[in-house]
Order: sequence, then structure tokens, then C-alpha cells
Amino acid sequence: MRFRPLRSAFALAAVALLAAGCSSGPASPSPTSTAEPSAAPTDGAGSAAPEDRDAGDVEAAWLAGGRQFAVVTWGSSGCVPHAEDVRAEGQTVHVVLADAATDQVCTADFAPRATPAALPEGVDPTQDVELRVTYGDVADDADLEALAEAPSGPAGHEPSAGRFDDRGIVLLTWGSSSCTPVVESIEQTDAGAAVVFAEIDGVCTMDYAPRTTILTIPFETDDDRPFALALRGGGLEGQVPVLP
Repeated sequence: MRFRPLRSAFALAAVALLAAGCSSGPASPSPTSTAEPSAAPTDGAGSAAPEDRDAGDVEAAWLAGGRQFAVVTWGSSGCVPHAEDVRAEGQTVHVVLADAATDQVCTADFAPRATPAALPEGVDPTQDVELRVTYGDVADDADLEALAEAPSGPAGHEPSAGRFDDRGIVLLTWGSSSCTPVVESIEQTDAGAAVVFAEIDGVCTMDYAPRTTILTIPFETDDDRPFALALRGGGLEGQVPVLP
């Protein structure tokens, strides 16, 4: 089943962005420096912060077939950091994360948040990639394991997903930044998991932006078997393979 974006909500009149929306800072100009605009705030539904996680933890996941990646940090789900700078030195990628405006009001929860960024030119996704992440006073490393094949063709706006731990998945979708996907349920299937999203209720802004959603799979999975998400509801429908 091919993914079919349902865009009826985008035809509604635009209103102000949600107060929790985070803006992105520009990347420093460099042939090997690139940064994607920050995704809309990660939705907390379907995600949970394990008890052994703290604000200094960093994980990573592949997205878009290896054209992009996501850096996962822990903190307020209403204040997702953006990628301020992304630079490559061989197979090592240096990522600087930054918070949005200091006057932004953050939710008082503690949850995983995903920040997407484009893989810099010259980095080979079929080889292991080391991310060196700096976020304020935090400096940590995260690894991206080599993919079986490199992506081909230009990047599109299809949904994509990648693992960042045994049960954690980053889902990247595109749509209105003020109508982010809200997870209603996650159930096991023969191919992986069926994810049902709440239907859109209200008026959405008419932008078309990347949106990250953290999914916590509520059952054990086999890392040696292909895993796919079956998306339904909330303007999303289709099968999305999950990169390891």
C-alpha cells in the first residue's frame, strides 16, 4: 500500500502557530555543513522516558533512507531543540543543538524529543557514522550503524522511520506544523506495528513542515527481522519500513 497524504486539513484558513512550536536556526555555510529545519514539536503520546534516562543522554536514528538522521534527546516535549550546525569530518558528524527563544514556555514533562537533520555531503550511510553532539553543557556521542544500501534519487516528502533503541522509533512525517500527529494506539502485527493517530480536530496552519513523532513499541521485537509501521488516521495512511 502506497502512502497517500490526506491534505484536506491544509485547505483551511491559516491561524497563528501553536505557542509550543519551535523555530529553527540557520546552519553555518560550508560545503560539508547542513541542517534541516527543526521538526514540529514531538508529540508525547505513545512515548515514555525510561527511568534510567537523563537530560544528558543522546541517541540517533536514520531517516529518509539514509539521507537524514534524527538526534534524540530527553527533556520537555514542548521545547524540541533545533540543529544549529551540522558538520562532517570523514564519517564523524558534529551536531550542535540549540534551544528556541528563551521566552518560550516549555511543558513540565520529561520525554524523548527528536531533532532531524540532513546527512552532510560526503558521509557514506553504508558505513558506520559517529555523531558527536553538543547541546548546551551536554556533549555526548551516538552511533548510526551502516545501512545495507545507500539512498537513490532525490529526497521526497514520504514518511520515514528509524530505530534509536530496542523499542524506540522516530517517525518523520510532513504536514501542518500546528497539527502534529497524536498517537492513539500501537498494536503488534505480523509485519511490525499498526499505529493509529487521532483525527485532526480544528484549524491547521497552511505550512508544510517536517514533524517528528517518538513511538515507543509496547512489545518485544526481533532486530533480525524487517519491521514496518502501518499508519492510519490523522491524515496518515500507508506502510513505512523502519530503518535499523
